[in-house]
Amino acid sequence: MDEVEIFKALSNKGRLQILNWLKNPEVHFPGQAEKGFDYGVCVGQIQTKLGLTQSTVSEYLTILQRAGLITSTRTAQWTYYKRNEEAFAALSELIQKDI
Repeated sequence: MDEVEIFKALSNKGRLQILNWLKNPEVHFPGQAEKGFDYGVCVGQIQTKLGLTQSTVSEYLTILQRAGLITSTRTAQWTYYKRNEEAFAALSELIQKDI
């Protein structure tokens, strides 16, 4: 766990919104309910909700993934993202013990 990368990733309002939405995808992405959320949320759904360009959203997701806060699954031409809850548990433990 690279704490510096994690805190850099968390230092942006848009990235924080993505993490918040991915915490409860059923609530925040009802348009994907038919397909389910087994793999996570489709990048297109995230982009639409965030209202930013595809390149900006891709950059945000890359930063979050590099920090270990989200994981991705590619299925055909679609990429799905979900929170890495193990990373959040480790981050919580780090904050409680060391910070």
